Amino acid sequence: MSIAHYFTFLRILITPIFPILYLKHNAIGIGAVWVPYILLFLLAICEFSDFFDGFVARKKRQVTDLGKVLDPMADSLLMISIFFTFTRGAVRLPVLLVLVFLYRDFFVSTLRTICALKGVALAARISGKIKSVLQASVAFVILVSMIPYTMGYISVGTLRAISVTAVSIAAFYTVVSMIDYFYANRLFIKKALGKS
Repeated sequence: MSIAHYFTFLRILITPIFPILYLKHNAIGIGAVWVPYILLFLLAICEFSDFFDGFVARKKRQVTDLGKVLDPMADSLLMISIFFTFTRGAVRLPVLLVLVFLYRDFFVSTLRTICALKGVALAARISGKIKSVLQASVAFVILVSMIPYTMGYISVGTLRAISVTAVSIAAFYTVVSMIDYFYANRLFIKKALGKS
């Protein structure tokens, strides 16, 4: 276990707190006005830990196979949990949009695992990094938009319009990143799947 792993596990532990606070804030005595601020703080911690664990792993030369598996898994768990949480409550995102994120991560992770078992390593793509940054940015946009909503300055319709527009952009790019990943690694994928 390296320091980087602890930061990754921190993201995994924080992930279930997000839907609990968003959906059950009244039950645990937190006013709706405070919810976006708390969730923004949690998301900021997660994004900082994501940056910091990668930085530490490279700086201290502690890049491990465990880290290569856990880090993208933690990212996927966090983002998919957040966006599925936003299908409920005031934001109420269309589930189909969120499924784009889920299916992309599922297919890419499955393909990487199959290829790894065949002895073929698929390299990460810059489009995947951009996808992660874009999804996190969209989550921040939605949470920031919740602040004027909870204060009564914008309507629920405006909040949902902002949220759906932002998530649609992220979903479109998520599909683009998946196509880019498959195309860039097509020869390696063919080689791996061609092995008995």
